[in-house]
Amino acid sequence: MSQAINIAKAQEAIEDLWSPKVLGRVNDQYVKAARVQGSLTWHKHDNEDELFLVTKGRLKIEIEGQDTVCLGPGEFFVVPKGVMHNPIADDECWIVLIETVSTKHTGDVVIDRTRSIDEQLA
Repeated sequence: MSQAINIAKAQEAIEDLWSPKVLGRVNDQYVKAARVQGSLTWHKHDNEDELFLVTKGRLKIEIEGQDTVCLGPGEFFVVPKGVMHNPIADDECWIVLIETVSTKHTGDVVIDRTRSIDEQLA
């Protein structure tokens, strides 16, 4: 069954920071929403690109060996597979992620904020 998804309402319902929630699936990609603040962790995804779209606030993405990418509402950036990165939000920021269904939340790095795909689907 198809139904429209209101991204802002989905983001309002998210209680925990850095805890993405799957909103939908397009072929082999999940569309996820999250609320973030502070720094996540340096990590990479060896086999998957990752799209960050800001819907509210500002997000910085530190990229190993490159300038930091700064995003505002309506802007997105794709982190290529295999690239070390660290997303940071000085103030609360709302984002949409588009990731291959096999993408681990924090790559091979496991921290207290790491969420399994089962937690993201809940």
